[in-house]
Amino acid sequence: MTTPDTTTSPASATTAATAPGTGPGRLGSLGPVGLVLAGGISVQFGGALAVTLMPRTGALGVVALRLLVAAVVLLLVCRPRLRGHSRADWGTVVVFGITMAAMNGLFYQALARIPLGPAVTLEVLGPLALSVFASRRAINVVWAALALAGVFLLGGGGFNGLDPTGTAFALGAGAMWAAYIVFSARTGRRFPQADGLALAMAVGAVLFLPLGIAESGTKLLDPVTLGLGAAVALLSSVLPYTLELLALRRLPASTFAILMSLEPAIAATAGFLILHQALTAAQAAAIALVVAASMGAVRTQVSRGRKKKAALEGTALEG
Repeated sequence: MTTPDTTTSPASATTAATAPGTGPGRLGSLGPVGLVLAGGISVQFGGALAVTLMPRTGALGVVALRLLVAAVVLLLVCRPRLRGHSRADWGTVVVFGITMAAMNGLFYQALARIPLGPAVTLEVLGPLALSVFASRRAINVVWAALALAGVFLLGGGGFNGLDPTGTAFALGAGAMWAAYIVFSARTGRRFPQADGLALAMAVGAVLFLPLGIAESGTKLLDPVTLGLGAAVALLSSVLPYTLELLALRRLPASTFAILMSLEPAIAATAGFLILHQALTAAQAAAIALVVAASMGAVRTQVSRGRKKKAALEGTALEG
């Protein structure tokens, strides 16, 4: 998976440690790895809940509710400052917001057509592909082959078992996921606590709300729909995005990406428990292959980075 080049500074660690809700005994006590895993579980079970909401509002309506409620909650909790930020800061947060809106919109269109587990498996191919192609090491051919074998199994030998349109939406969401990882880290470095996330979520909500209204209209105002939409927003946006942003301040991006590689397996579990979407043996094997390929690709990238750093340090000492 593609990962941003992040470094953890004492200042960023202090900021993360003092963020609302992350003090001792709260979210921060989970540690950065626990934050990422908790976020993954939350977002996938939130996605399963969203599938049950789609018959009421449609996929675009669910995304609009999710982004709008999440934006309102984050803005009220964080109360981000609007002044004192550079043009580059605002550019980063706007692109982050656009990325989140596109990632959510494409993914929920996929969920409306294919099961949760396969959808997330296809989505993770975006970051994985960028990571493989960015490296010139021969071992990455193995990881690419594993991923392709997984995709072949997932599609029943030609995607006859999955809706082609849903497959295309999931792959598009994967490209946006790669961008999300990069801009989440950049936003976390430029804005204190979760201020940047709150502003980016507001950007995404403003962009997506017209689409949700066009598809669902007054259905979005139904009390039950609003309640379910709020639950989806908290599980799929507010909690996981905040946890991931905080984790990226204290966790190497490479380790973060390895943990994110487990998302397809978590999604398959959520789909089975909540939506009763049982996997065939071939689909389970496909998900396992893609998870293994993702983790292998990231570990290869990390190993290469460490060797380069060691070589540079050795050259500096000789000089």
